[in-house]
Amino acid sequence: MVEEKFFLGRQPILDRTQQIVGFELLFRSPESLHAANILDVQAASASVIVNALTQFGIQDVLGRHKGFFNVTREVLMSDAVELLPKNRVVIELLESIVADQEVLERCRSLKALGFSLALDDHVYSPGFHDIYGLVDIVKVDVLETPAQDVPGMVDKLRKWPLTLLAEKVEHAEHYKFCSELGFDLFQGYYFARPVVLRQKKIDIGKITMMQLMKQVMADADWAEIEETFKQNPGLTYNLLRLVNSVAMGLRVRIKTLRHALTVLGMEQLKRWITLALYAVNDSNGVHSPLLEMAATRGKLMELLVLAARGRAGSELADQGFMVGILSLIDVLFEDSMAELIGKLNLVENVKSALLHRDGDLGALLELAEMLEQADFPAVSDQLEQCDLTLDQLLSAQLETFSWADKLIASL
Repeated sequence: MVEEKFFLGRQPILDRTQQIVGFELLFRSPESLHAANILDVQAASASVIVNALTQFGIQDVLGRHKGFFNVTREVLMSDAVELLPKNRVVIELLESIVADQEVLERCRSLKALGFSLALDDHVYSPGFHDIYGLVDIVKVDVLETPAQDVPGMVDKLRKWPLTLLAEKVEHAEHYKFCSELGFDLFQGYYFARPVVLRQKKIDIGKITMMQLMKQVMADADWAEIEETFKQNPGLTYNLLRLVNSVAMGLRVRIKTLRHALTVLGMEQLKRWITLALYAVNDSNGVHSPLLEMAATRGKLMELLVLAARGRAGSELADQGFMVGILSLIDVLFEDSMAELIGKLNLVENVKSALLHRDGDLGALLELAEMLEQADFPAVSDQLEQCDLTLDQLLSAQLETFSWADKLIASL
């Protein structure tokens, strides 16, 4: 069998406790990027979905989470959809599907087989009443649906025992609005958007964290760093959980900061200290979605540098990892990136990548951001700019997803 090539995107779906519970998986073939009919290309063919999961292994793509897949009418009706692992997937019926008798019967048979079903980008319609009794999840695009129409739609859909998912939740205000209306699941990057420069009480924990970042980036004396850690026991706890995680692959259990330094060395320890900062400032601790996103960006950038440059690029790969994990500190500290970067002793190419998306590292950070948005035409152009192939990207993505999942699952 010839392996099909395609772009792969994942977008996180969170519950009310801000835990990631699944990913919508998006596939596009390179040939479809310039197709005229956007609905034809939004959903990959059933063969692409099945091949992707066979080729990659569902564990590598999804880890411990469920995968949400868009399907066209043709895919819904095909036998291939039944090859998907029913306990790991949610089949999303695209908004182009008409709720006729044939679709109703197909939904009944898939439900009888044990599959979970969802309606994608849905607007309430009496024509779907029979289908509402079968689907598990209804996704509402809160960006496209006029705000005044959403409460009425929610009230109507509440007559059925289904879960409501708010899609394209891009800001904290969006999230608050949807949460108050009774949505249970949320898809979008609202948790990763900076909420900048509101006057707030001074957070002593954040001051300690910022001080620690400064010290780490400036290669301060280890005794100084230890002293700062002692002021924040939660940070020490999170750091030790991170360095002892399965993803680190260490044979010895690290019990103290000093031990971590001797086993890992300062360069490696910098990564884990920076990641641990994301856990301290989030009620979910080490299970913060922001931590997972920062770790994923960092690892992907590191692997792409190594793919492009081999072992000769190891120093740049380390810097790539740091750019990825530092790229969300404005969200973490609720301050502007320029202000925060000004306080840290960063090398010039790391600084310009974070502030202006300049240089090789800036281009890779843009690539990571485009992938998060599943903007595949832009990803295709950016790959050329970064002198990378689609194969190198897919390989790095899979290794990253697997690494990040093991990291978070073992915490």
